[in-house]
Amino acid sequence: MATSFTLQNDPALPQGYLKVDGSTSATFTATGITGNVTGNVTGNVTGNVTGSLTSGGAITLATAQTASGTAVDFTGIPSWAKRITVMLNGVSTNGTSLVEVRIGSGSIISSGYTSWATTSGVNISSTTGFATTYTMSSTYSIIGSIHICLVSGSTYIANSGFALAPVNVTSGGGNITLSGVLDRLRITTVNGTDTFDAGTINISYEG
Repeated sequence: MATSFTLQNDPALPQGYLKVDGSTSATFTATGITGNVTGNVTGNVTGNVTGSLTSGGAITLATAQTASGTAVDFTGIPSWAKRITVMLNGVSTNGTSLVEVRIGSGSIISSGYTSWATTSGVNISSTTGFATTYTMSSTYSIIGSIHICLVSGSTYIANSGFALAPVNVTSGGGNITLSGVLDRLRITTVNGTDTFDAGTINISYEG
């Protein structure tokens, strides 16, 4: 079980030691610490830490949304997130327009993608978003996930695997360079008019 605690200075303790939550029964050797320690520490830290650690180590799960309307948006993705996973569970639409994932920095980007999806030798490409499946129908539902990872700067790559029930499975990949750090994403249809009518969508992210 994770434990959160407060580190406190105590002049009664030897130099280089800190008090934990007011308790004198637990001390930490605090050699060479510069700057602030904010948030929770879980487990052991051994060796040297250099630079700035603002978050990471754990996967943050957002609040799941029911798939409805023409688009499902997730905003407020933190700047330290280096890998974002988009999960679709039984998602369907009322039409045949392909479902794709779009990302953005400050606003959603709907151009400049290099993306493909394939199954059994049937391929499709997209420049308007990360493709999820190679085809779509009002009788199909999508189950699976797409991972979006920071490569360097503001360039992101994606790889995906989805079951298109009851037809087959689709894999895909792609990339795009944003104007800044990814802070939002959208799941939508290519034509922007077909609507979601079933399923749940959620994301998770990690540093």
